[in-house]
Amino acid sequence: MSDDREAFDHDPVGHSEARAGMTVGELADEYGDAGVGAATVHEAVDVTAEMLRDDVTTFLGLAGAMVPTGMRRIVSDLIRDGHVDALVTTGANLTHDSIEAIGGKHHHGETHAEGMTEREHDEQLRDEGVDRIYNVYLPQEHFALFESHLRDEVFPVLAEESDDGGVSIQRLTEELGRANSEVNEREDVAEDPGVAAAAYENDVPIYCPAVQDSVLGLQSWMYSQTSDFTLDALADMTQITDIAYEADEAGALVVGGGVPKNYVLQTMLVSPDAYDYAVQLTMDPPQTGGLSGATLEEARSWGKLETDARNVSVYADATITFPLVVAAARERVE
Repeated sequence: MSDDREAFDHDPVGHSEARAGMTVGELADEYGDAGVGAATVHEAVDVTAEMLRDDVTTFLGLAGAMVPTGMRRIVSDLIRDGHVDALVTTGANLTHDSIEAIGGKHHHGETHAEGMTEREHDEQLRDEGVDRIYNVYLPQEHFALFESHLRDEVFPVLAEESDDGGVSIQRLTEELGRANSEVNEREDVAEDPGVAAAAYENDVPIYCPAVQDSVLGLQSWMYSQTSDFTLDALADMTQITDIAYEADEAGALVVGGGVPKNYVLQTMLVSPDAYDYAVQLTMDPPQTGGLSGATLEEARSWGKLETDARNVSVYADATITFPLVVAAARERVE
């Protein structure tokens, strides 16, 4: 009977061990014996470890509320340790990153208080001047601090450079990183200077193609109304596509979807090659036809991935999978 089975391969599922004292990498290895999501996470670790090698040009796409929910240091450490060649993220993540860099903090909260509906709870938060990101709270005064930071430390330099048609968004993120780094040290802020600062200190470009969709973008627009400061939205395209074009091997680590995901993947549309490795951490399903949930196999049809690329998508909360995958992959590489 077994000789007639073309689709079946004798590869029994093992039973993972979870014991005290094991490393994250060892746990990920145990996942490889299991099935369903555990096997997918194990494969994601394999592919991510391949991407983190020195000879692979790695693009990191970071969408969603990853910075305010506590994933900030994972990203900045990856950058500082040379594992990221280009970061594509949202203006929101850069806003929250900067708030922490200059002394603000996000706080544990709840989705609704006991005895209240969710609406009543959010109405109370509104009255108290607190913004909610699911179960994370941020006092609104931190945004006023951020506005002052931009106007005092970031925008004036860029306004002087805007005489010949504006500055690139990447130049804005670079100057933001410089300011975050300097203010963090000058004010002796206890928190790490963060993602933008790490990128600035290590010459890693940050691209933020939808910067307008954030407090950082709003403040940029407001400053432009009374100064020479302006942004050139197309200026980054040459730089990021050059990085892709010149890569011998390229990998995409995509956390979440939206604009960062597509911006990372589309860089290969004007390159003779495509991504050799890709990992996607998402909760968006592919059935809607939207970009955020689109499979990496679908991206292969567009020429964004090589036909023989190693790729895997993990469908789970990225605040759970991102630290696990990165830690296990770094354990293998380092």
